[in-house]
Amino acid sequence: MTVPTDHLRMAEALLFAAVEPLDEGSIAGQLPDDVDVAATMAALTEAYAERGVNLVHIGGKWSFRTASDLKHLLERHVTLPRRLSRAAVETLAIIAYHQPVTRAEIEDIRGVGMSRGTLDTLMETGWVRPKGRRRVPGRPITYGTSGDFLEHFGLEDVGDLPGLDELKATGLLRPEPPASLFAEAHAEAAAAAKAEAGEDDDDGEDEALDEDGFEDESSVVPMTPPDEG
Repeated sequence: MTVPTDHLRMAEALLFAAVEPLDEGSIAGQLPDDVDVAATMAALTEAYAERGVNLVHIGGKWSFRTASDLKHLLERHVTLPRRLSRAAVETLAIIAYHQPVTRAEIEDIRGVGMSRGTLDTLMETGWVRPKGRRRVPGRPITYGTSGDFLEHFGLEDVGDLPGLDELKATGLLRPEPPASLFAEAHAEAAAAAKAEAGEDDDDGEDEALDEDGFEDESSVVPMTPPDEG
């Protein structure tokens, strides 16, 4: 289908002047009724495919972005004032793959309690936001990822998140559960055996706790996304 040149020019001008990415509804609302927005966006995407600026569709919205092979020209080396903690990264992954999810469900999946500031930090970044309340006693708040999360990671939809096989291929997931998964069960069995033998396993020292008040987080079961398909 051939798109009229004037339609391409109007859409191009609209996107260029926009201060933020636009969805097709917003674009259609500012163009004449006879403009086929989907066909126009497809034609513009093709027209800009080999240029220094590309038209991209991320998170359901359209915007112009620097071509990926030229990003190095615009890079700046800066020191980030704050990095996400391991707890925050794990929590973000759980929310992304299990949303909408409550705080209690996050803690259950992660295997440890969550410090008060973890969710606050993720919401301050703009990557996580409340999604509503679960219709169960207590009506707990549920959380999910935001449009900023999709935009930052270059995802069209949360369905584009890597699947289980992809994560295993990159080494982000172990093919077998870590041995530390069974550490607590082994410790309990050993304590029970000592108790039967009349031995005292209290050495008078407190066990080291992590920042969340739990034992070493190496025993946490890595969160695994659901298999795709």
